[in-house]
Amino acid sequence: MNFPLPSLVAVSAANPWTYVLFAAIGFAFGYTLEMSGFGDSRKLAAQFYFTEMTVLKVMFTAIVVAMVLLFGAAGLGILDFSLVWVNPTYLASGILGGLIMGVGFIVGGFCPTTSLASASTGKIDGMFFMFGGFVGAFLFGETEQYFTNWYNNAGYYGRLTLDQVFGIPVGAVVVLVVLMALFMFWGGEQLERIFGKKDLSKEPKLRPMGAAVLVVAALAVFVIGSPSLESKYNKVKFTRTIDEKPVVFSADSMLEQRYVFITPAEAFKAKYTQSMNPVYLDVRSEADYNLYHIEDAVNVPLDRLEEIIPILLTEPPANTVFIVMSNDETAAVQAWKVLVASSIQNAYILEGGVNNWIVFFGKDDKTLQVQPNPNAGDDQIKYIFPVALGSKYESCSPNPQEYETLTFEAKIKLQLKRDKSGGGCG
Repeated sequence: MNFPLPSLVAVSAANPWTYVLFAAIGFAFGYTLEMSGFGDSRKLAAQFYFTEMTVLKVMFTAIVVAMVLLFGAAGLGILDFSLVWVNPTYLASGILGGLIMGVGFIVGGFCPTTSLASASTGKIDGMFFMFGGFVGAFLFGETEQYFTNWYNNAGYYGRLTLDQVFGIPVGAVVVLVVLMALFMFWGGEQLERIFGKKDLSKEPKLRPMGAAVLVVAALAVFVIGSPSLESKYNKVKFTRTIDEKPVVFSADSMLEQRYVFITPAEAFKAKYTQSMNPVYLDVRSEADYNLYHIEDAVNVPLDRLEEIIPILLTEPPANTVFIVMSNDETAAVQAWKVLVASSIQNAYILEGGVNNWIVFFGKDDKTLQVQPNPNAGDDQIKYIFPVALGSKYESCSPNPQEYETLTFEAKIKLQLKRDKSGGGCG
């Protein structure tokens, strides 16, 4: 099933209905906030006195419903969760920022979004809170340079989700979060009854049915599970221009036609092309990598490649090109399949691997005193190195002036990513 989500949300002059859609979503969001009482600072602040827990119930309802729908769609193959923007985790600055925002929430009675809702209805306290937020954002921008290293590095974990933290399936996380939310609903209402003297008999009677539906949906997500890498790989499609006409290829067809195999010359030139940001992923064993590897290549053995996928998905420049390599091509092809199945764009394979790189650039390398290895098997290094020098050989980093006139058939076609944006209450 090809679901038209990307084309639906793509902002372009050719699709003016996009703006209508965004306006409708914004209107519905603001209307819901005001209808829920989020434009009243007294109601918002009351949650900290346990007399009015509407904020907790509305927020958690939105969270668990969105979570169930999101991972349900991902499990059914309608949506690729790896393409969904997840705010990178900055633990240290997140904790400090949370404390600052929490104090501001208690004192001012708003969070940034609810202050906008309040200001839009003419409430003076909402306007002042919003103005204070603008001033605070300005001051942060002017002073961030003094603590930028701590702000950007302390407690940085990249794209991190609960299933990765606890090592359990996504479906199990969905069920546990739904159960936690329902318990907090129940606990919140008990607090309202005790501290706010609230009569719970006047609450809507359909709530237990809604809770039951939510639990059943969460269990369905658990049963459906997440799509395997193999199933995601089989759905990957590439579009290339052939004779000035766009042609769609499957991932296997791209391999068969060798459209994703680039020569050592093109891999070398990519390093000096301003429009590209090449990342060389060496998926060989650490022993082979230590013998000989291309300068700046990052060693990620094939059996550990999936561990770094969240890192590769976190804010890479749009012009990043991932070039995977092994001694020959076998392991590199497997690595490429993992990357494209994980929605990593602009992934290519070094044709002939490191062995071919040595053939191409090593013939004039006086520091490379190697002998052919007649016993080398498939995807093994075909040379015997007297000493492991890693990237210290001349051919590991060829002189760009000596190879300025290299000619090759360019295979790299940049696919630029959509701009990512964060979300949340703030």
